[in-house]
Amino acid sequence: MPMNILVTGAAGFIGSTLALRLLARGDRVLGLDNLNDYYDVSLKEARLARLHAHAGFEFEKADIADRVAMARLFAARRFDAVMHLAAQAGVRYSIENPAAYVDTNLVGFANVIEGARRCEVGHFVYASSSSVYGANAKLPFAEDDNIDHPVSLYAATKKANELMAHSYAHLYRLPCTGLRFFTVYGPWGRPDMALFKFTRGILAGEAIPVFNRGEMVRDFTYVDDIVEGVLRVIDQPAQADPGWSALSPRPSSSDAPYRIYNIGNSQPVKLMRYIEVLEQCLGKKARLDLLPLQAGDVPQTVADVSRLQAAVGFKPGTPVEAGIENFVEWYRSYYRV
Repeated sequence: MPMNILVTGAAGFIGSTLALRLLARGDRVLGLDNLNDYYDVSLKEARLARLHAHAGFEFEKADIADRVAMARLFAARRFDAVMHLAAQAGVRYSIENPAAYVDTNLVGFANVIEGARRCEVGHFVYASSSSVYGANAKLPFAEDDNIDHPVSLYAATKKANELMAHSYAHLYRLPCTGLRFFTVYGPWGRPDMALFKFTRGILAGEAIPVFNRGEMVRDFTYVDDIVEGVLRVIDQPAQADPGWSALSPRPSSSDAPYRIYNIGNSQPVKLMRYIEVLEQCLGKKARLDLLPLQAGDVPQTVADVSRLQAAVGFKPGTPVEAGIENFVEWYRSYYRV
């Protein structure tokens, strides 16, 4: 049966890609976004234009931090599921502008989950992040690992979202599933992301910033794999874990309808290899500006996705060679370079 689904952050990178897939399978989507100027608004508008081509899509421009607007939205609508992707993104920007993260990632999250509770949404799914693992050096990262030592405010807000969701799952039995995304990349990405910056810099003949002098490892995850995982999770509302024990509690589940899953490629790639593949796709060598590790960054991320695979039968697998090639093809077409 087709569902009515609210996608917050629908003009964003992941949100627009997900909304397209939902529409393609016959769901009705209300897209919500405030179209802020954190990056080029015309790119957001171009993403929305693809969605407006579908009869099942509606768009509402609003800020999730606006409590009155959110209350009005949820009072007027009924949703089978909410996919909450709207957030102030970026680890490094959280150091420069912490207030934006408090307003959007904390106040905004509270407004959306309260609206979902009030209109009795069947499943509240939200984006968390691999950044929550913070100073934890155990690899691969697993959902039951300790995440008490975030190294950026962005990461702290994402951990807070997971805790807030659990309280709603416990108090109101609202099914809540949090998805920890690992370094998402691909066509229609954000200009502040590494692949976007590297591509622009290499084509312009400029030196590209390479932090930790290239000694970084990331679990780069292609956007279509992220979206496939999200789709499968939306269709399986979180349920109470009958094996959960208050004497030895597992962070990834609960006696409330609550789940946490990693979504990552589980194929860690060295940053220099990532750049090498990009050079091959562009047919041009990069000039590297080797810099120290930046505040808020972690040297390595690797996802254990065994819980996701067991729950929904899916494991991301797109290699960076294919994903970067697709991004470059899109970038050249979109920017006509």
